[in-house]
Amino acid sequence: MYDLTGFQRDLLYVAGGLNEPHGLAIKDELENYYESEIHHGRLYPNLDTLVDKGLLEKGTRDRRTNFYTVTRRGQREIEDRRNWENQYVEDLV
Repeated sequence: MYDLTGFQRDLLYVAGGLNEPHGLAIKDELENYYESEIHHGRLYPNLDTLVDKGLLEKGTRDRRTNFYTVTRRGQREIEDRRNWENQYVEDLV
């Protein structure tokens, strides 16, 4: 996970928190969080990067809609990252 951008990490977290989300559902969640528009030209290449790295799997719901699920490797990476974060911020929460 160390080689991901913050945006890619956020994409992975959101995909992991939703049930087989499609790209626009992920986009909506992040736009609410960032309070700004996310362009398709930024969203889909970064989702593809996560697929290429083996952190997400992309499935097809219909001809026009893909969905994403976090792989086992992606889940391990999220858990490792959370453990690493907790050692620094655990007392703040």
